[in-house]
Amino acid sequence: MPGYSEFYFNVDHGYLEGLVRGFKAGILTSGDYVNLAQCETLEDMKLHLQTTDYGNFLANETGPLTISTIDEKLKEKLLTEFHYFRNHAFEPLATFLNFITYSYMIDNVILLITGTLHQRPIAELVPKCHPLGSFEQMEAVSIASNPTELFNAILVDTPLAAFFQDCLSENDLDEMNIEIMRNKLYKASSCNLMIISYLEAFYKFCENQGGTTAEIMRPILKFEADRRAFIITINSFGTELSKEERAKLYPTCGTLHPEGLHLLANADDYEQVKCVADYYA
Repeated sequence: MPGYSEFYFNVDHGYLEGLVRGFKAGILTSGDYVNLAQCETLEDMKLHLQTTDYGNFLANETGPLTISTIDEKLKEKLLTEFHYFRNHAFEPLATFLNFITYSYMIDNVILLITGTLHQRPIAELVPKCHPLGSFEQMEAVSIASNPTELFNAILVDTPLAAFFQDCLSENDLDEMNIEIMRNKLYKASSCNLMIISYLEAFYKFCENQGGTTAEIMRPILKFEADRRAFIITINSFGTELSKEERAKLYPTCGTLHPEGLHLLANADDYEQVKCVADYYA
């Protein structure tokens, strides 16, 4: 209604924005870190954290604390809060939060496939997956006894499918191609279809949102794209991956595109990679 726009200001995201501001106020301060640095035991750390917004997330742990227990409980806290945000989010925030989970999904898929290649029981691998990268199809992994079944049971019907459709098949699931597959999931290419990689799709999404979202997220995603390009280059040394195949794996939404990627594609050793990095502040 004309003249009453203030009644509808931030009507979709106001509640979540209030929660975010509250979480921001609960971030550990420099004083908290000074106190944590003086803790001599995990029990001391637990006691100090009880005076912060982390509250009593370890309150139910009656036995001796371990690092793995603390890590697990922190992940549970993060997962609960993230899912609460995701379940109450409207578009485009819902899609933005989904993009955040895709990176963890990719790593989980690689973990599952690598484990099956090494004859590790699926039941042993699933608990090692990051909870933010969990997806419904992971419940079907118990029926997969080899990489091909895993591909058909999980990979084909997940949110990741769009990032490597027509670029990857069960025939690619061998020991030599695991790292290549990981990077294809981040930067997929096809001779028939233009498949936009996860990083590039996320970058384009943020760019289309404009405003603060684009201002904050573009540099972050550019950095991640460049970091991955360096990792791909270094990991390809001493392997059968050709320079042409290497170049196809590079995300093109980073600062290195296009000149830096061309130089990395033709690099033969670590010193040449370092020289490429020296060109970029």
